[in-house]
Amino acid sequence: MLNVAVKAARAAGSLINRAALDVEAVRINQKQINDFVTEVDQAAEKVIIETLTTAYPGHGILAEESGSEFGAKDSEFVWIIDPLDGTTNFIHGFPFYCVSIALAVQGKIEQAVVYDPTRNDLFTATKGRGAYMNERRIRVSKRVRLNECLISTGFPFRPGDNFKNYLGMMSDLMPKLAGIRRPGAAALDLAYVAAGFTDGFFETGLNPWDVAAGSLLITEAGGLVGNFTGEADFLDQKECMAGNPRVYGQLVSVLGKYSKFASAGEKATLRQAPNAEAVEQVEVAAPPAAAEPSKSEDAPF
Repeated sequence: MLNVAVKAARAAGSLINRAALDVEAVRINQKQINDFVTEVDQAAEKVIIETLTTAYPGHGILAEESGSEFGAKDSEFVWIIDPLDGTTNFIHGFPFYCVSIALAVQGKIEQAVVYDPTRNDLFTATKGRGAYMNERRIRVSKRVRLNECLISTGFPFRPGDNFKNYLGMMSDLMPKLAGIRRPGAAALDLAYVAAGFTDGFFETGLNPWDVAAGSLLITEAGGLVGNFTGEADFLDQKECMAGNPRVYGQLVSVLGKYSKFASAGEKATLRQAPNAEAVEQVEVAAPPAAAEPSKSEDAPF
């Protein structure tokens, strides 16, 4: 199944690379303010779905552009697809975007492919068998101090996004870090954490197709991924945070109070903070349990 997903990702990547040669000729539509879809997204998604459903007609499909329109219904096997993560980068010619394909079995991610067509970098993972970049084993970084860490994120850009809440997060984090980066494609951001290029990642407003493949890369590389309070069951919660285990724990301590799942006490502390006027209140929920890393056969965690 991983080989079929790789075949689908490479086919989509070839299509994307051809379109990138003359990106100004690509037709662009706007789904909502600052949220774009191109004919390339749609063509890439089509070739991925055709490849997967030809090999596995009994499997379901959840794709960014077509939703659950294709594939078998009510299957325990569901392919989660983002045909072009980083569309805004693509249409500007900024070379940071990727294809993301994951397979969920009974709701758990078991196969993952993230393919960067601009660099021909292929990130893959199978549950329990480790994570790889171009067929070489990858691990999350070993840094333990935030002031040595490079953290990636994604800035809010949609109507209704909590911009003020994000300013609070940035204000709390930036003085503690070596640097923050905003590359613009969450699936590739997660792959970079898995490979140890960055030490952590956080973002709100993400959908399952943005993070499904990257989340397995993280755990199979020995890292942790969850929502801002550390809960591992996060795919549908529009909160994602990842990092090596030591960094992840420190990010939870900084960002946990900004989660919509934070406790009432944490939110009270946030409202009393010096930058409280820059933070909007979010819903109160009980604090969840901490995430657990994958038990890969040679993982030390």
